[in-house]
Amino acid sequence: MDGQSSLSPAARVLGYAGLTPQIICLAMVLSGHEWRYSAMAGGFAYAAAIFSFLGGVWWGQAVQSGRASTGAYLLAVSPSLLAVALFLPWTFGWSWPGPALLYLGALILASPLIDRALGFAAPDFLRLRWHLSLGLGGLTIALGLAAGQAMGV
Repeated sequence: MDGQSSLSPAARVLGYAGLTPQIICLAMVLSGHEWRYSAMAGGFAYAAAIFSFLGGVWWGQAVQSGRASTGAYLLAVSPSLLAVALFLPWTFGWSWPGPALLYLGALILASPLIDRALGFAAPDFLRLRWHLSLGLGGLTIALGLAAGQAMGV
């Protein structure tokens, strides 16, 4: 490594700041705040939006590389489809949000493996992706566990 970074300090700071909404949602649920159910829904929506955003990043990297296979594009659309599928139990009144938050958190935790498999990401970007995915994935799983307690499940 030559010590050069493709990421600006602003990209790093704002990336880590992106964990703040999930921290707030988790704190609201753990504190028993009257809006705890809204915080669970908001935490799911935020994690699902970020997961979908990652698919957009993979799509853009695939296009920019000029060497992507069909598989890369299939991987890129998967986060949005999975996020919608995880939202469906809530729309039907089934067991939600705990299980969906757990699955979504696990998918986010594992998402840098897709970056690595695709091979389009710069090393410093991939390192930041690991940090942020461990953070958001872990917080989302914690929110899912807290949701079970808050819902009395």
